[in-house]
Amino acid sequence: MSDHRIAPPVDPAYDRRVAPTQPGSRMARRQAAAAAPPPPPYDRPPRSHRGGGGKPGGQNKMRVLAWVSIGLTTVMVAGALTGYTVYRDAFGNIKQKSVKEDIINPRPPDTGALNVLLVGSDTRAGKGNAQYGQQLAREADAGGKRTDTIILLHISPNRDQARLISFPRDSMVQIPKCRNETTKQEMPPRRDMINSAYNSGGIACTMSTIETLTGIRVNHFVEVDFSGFKNIVDALGGIEICLKSGVNDRASKLVLPPGKSLLNGEKALGYVRLRHYGDGSDIQRIRRQQIFLSKVVAKATSSALLTDVGKLRDFIAAAAGSVTMDPELANDTEQLIEIAMSARELTASGVKFTTIPWVPDPLDKNRVVWKEPDAQELFTAIRTDTEVTKNTAPSPSASASAKPKVTVKPEQVKVEVLNGTKTVGKAREVADQLAKEGFAVVSVGNYEAPGGVSLANSEIHYAKTGATAPGQADTLAGSVLPKPAPAAGKVKAVNPQPYTWTQAGVAPKGAPVVQLLVGEDFKSVKVTKLPDSVENNSITASQQKNVCT
Repeated sequence: MSDHRIAPPVDPAYDRRVAPTQPGSRMARRQAAAAAPPPPPYDRPPRSHRGGGGKPGGQNKMRVLAWVSIGLTTVMVAGALTGYTVYRDAFGNIKQKSVKEDIINPRPPDTGALNVLLVGSDTRAGKGNAQYGQQLAREADAGGKRTDTIILLHISPNRDQARLISFPRDSMVQIPKCRNETTKQEMPPRRDMINSAYNSGGIACTMSTIETLTGIRVNHFVEVDFSGFKNIVDALGGIEICLKSGVNDRASKLVLPPGKSLLNGEKALGYVRLRHYGDGSDIQRIRRQQIFLSKVVAKATSSALLTDVGKLRDFIAAAAGSVTMDPELANDTEQLIEIAMSARELTASGVKFTTIPWVPDPLDKNRVVWKEPDAQELFTAIRTDTEVTKNTAPSPSASASAKPKVTVKPEQVKVEVLNGTKTVGKAREVADQLAKEGFAVVSVGNYEAPGGVSLANSEIHYAKTGATAPGQADTLAGSVLPKPAPAAGKVKAVNPQPYTWTQAGVAPKGAPVVQLLVGEDFKSVKVTKLPDSVENNSITASQQKNVCT
């Protein structure tokens, strides 16, 4: 059994060009798109990601990555003082929408983390929203809807770390089969802009699209519209921003001087809709909105708000009335309280905002595609964030002479990876993953299970001699999903070959070699070291206090 790598097949759907855009007014296209089953290809004209002018007037779309994150943050904080009836009762004002029956694709498994899809609806329907559209916005269904905001909020299993991942609306992706939100007719898969999933299939199709693209289970969703965004900012007492240069933009109805300004809800809405500023690019706007969000996180979790009963009451009332979420979240008071307490414990330094690594779409430079393998490594990091850290403090009865457990770093572990499956190239694939995490992979090969069948479950083996081997095996086991139980006694490798790669770690001389036997149950190596493109597209909330954009 050889172990040569085989390139994965290319999905031809990703190579098809997009059909030409439809003519007609923006609002007319929206109305047609909302009524047609299945929907036409995405109908909005191209926009540059490298800068350039935007569209005036009604073409100014709310691209706010802040709406929904603010909405969810408010709900988190709302639970912080749930001992008071007035706060607890506010949860009853949350609007609910059930979508489980409309998700028709296989769903990824739960991992113990909490993943919430946050979307900002640009519908002009409803009180307070119509003023942001044209005449058609005040009629019937307000000409349809789209989401220019798609964020995945990931809270770790320990509820001590949070990352908000922004998906650029112009991302060209493979949208899976979905049900039309209006007709319930099944729509076939297609390559399209990611936000078109919301227009045709609503939140259920958006959730399913994110799940199929990332392999991450979306546990819940939260939606916020224009009015909800304004109400939440006003309830916070406004958000302070800082501009490098002044703004006098007729399209967003925003006039601001250089330097610091305290924005109320109306001005904040203009700010996050702002197109004619900086280089005019979508990506620069995303970064500006993430900085805005970081200020919201800091203010929403500040003691100044949590200790002011009157302000907190108004804030919670505005939050609860401004969001729509799935009944499973809205009616689960215990989970809302859990999220709330996590928000209180999360310092601003524990919240990160990340934009998916991207490159221009080769088929259309005004669109983007996700940069690979970097984007998948980010998704793998989210999927493999599964373990709750246990309290390892010694008990009072523990012997004072007991030696503390020494933590072995991946760089100190020599690994031999053996393919126990019938999948050609599996050993090298896993070896590459381990090397990226710093393990000193020294060789790859195969393992012949008794009877010549595939090895059902992955195994880890170490030499019976050597005092450090068990600790090194434990470190390796902690990086493999599902986690194998290390066993003393090594196995015979079939056709072992040296492994060399520039990213592989270098273990200390004389360190024992630990064997990883890859079985059919192998899922992944845990990703803790993210590519530079991910880190460079991330900001930490605590570092944005005095940043001017």
